[in-house]
Amino acid sequence: MMILIEKQKRRLTVTDGQGEIIFSCVIALGSHPFGPKEKEGDGRTPEGRYFICLKKQGKYGPSLGISYPNEADAIRMHAHEELIHCIRERTRLGQRPPWGSSLGGEIYIHGGGTDTDWTAGCIALTGPDAERLYALISLGDGVEIRP
Repeated sequence: MMILIEKQKRRLTVTDGQGEIIFSCVIALGSHPFGPKEKEGDGRTPEGRYFICLKKQGKYGPSLGISYPNEADAIRMHAHEELIHCIRERTRLGQRPPWGSSLGGEIYIHGGGTDTDWTAGCIALTGPDAERLYALISLGDGVEIRP
């Protein structure tokens, strides 16, 4: 499965390996939704290619962790070489990148509602949509977030 998030359209679409649409829903974004994430606490939702690195039940129900930051994010934000190497290695292994750096992290797709852009950078869905998405998606599935 592949998740496509179109920030400007406020839409999430799941496709199968052949491009057939399996599920689509309305989303809400970070409190400052335009532009790529720049740093921890900026309220922006990242842009780029990621994968689902964590599935859990969280504060807002079923939650899918996105592998932000990726190597391209770290390079664009001038991270130190040690962090870039760590992100590269964890991505190669299909693991969650480090989430405690100044680049930010812990970006999830979760419930909580879609009435307004309210998250700290996550992608929010309605509760029922979050439940359905959680059931469809596996660890390692791809995520593309477009402007």
